[in-house]
Amino acid sequence: MAEAVRILPLISPASSVHHRCRPTTPSTASTMAAMADTPKPERLGVPSRNPLPLSASQEAQVRDIFYARVRKNCADEIKAFAACALGRTFSVSFACRAEHRAMNGCMMLHATPEEHDAAREEWFAMRLERQRKREHDRNVAAAQEEFIREWWGLPEDVRLSRQREMEKRYGEERVGGMPAKDRPAPGR
Repeated sequence: MAEAVRILPLISPASSVHHRCRPTTPSTASTMAAMADTPKPERLGVPSRNPLPLSASQEAQVRDIFYARVRKNCADEIKAFAACALGRTFSVSFACRAEHRAMNGCMMLHATPEEHDAAREEWFAMRLERQRKREHDRNVAAAQEEFIREWWGLPEDVRLSRQREMEKRYGEERVGGMPAKDRPAPGR
């Protein structure tokens, strides 16, 4: 019979066995039970359980959020390694081996698919913030354009052509391709 094997990225077999075999103390058991009882906060999150694929630049933004979250979880280990490595060149790999292993172990422990999913949810939750920022930038640009047009007395057709260019450049954010035809355009 074939068994289903789950592949965990960024975790070596030796380190995953080490983490699974760690003895559980009464204090950690009570902490885990308390964490299981607390409800998770409601998030805006992903639009559906099977969201449309993101573009390469959007996936890069998700990856940046993921890496930042992992680095935030391992900040103490990273600082310890950086303090050890400061002023060293060739001898870093020998002198700071323990700090380097602690840092890598922490990052492997926290770089999980669940953390990547949380980073993706955070990216989707920030969509509204990015949309508000684009609208604010668009309004500021329109006000500056109007001021310059009035100041220099530019003709109306120049203003309209620039406005069309700006609308093309700063269109709505697309997730998974073109927006639906029946979806109303924002601001209309």
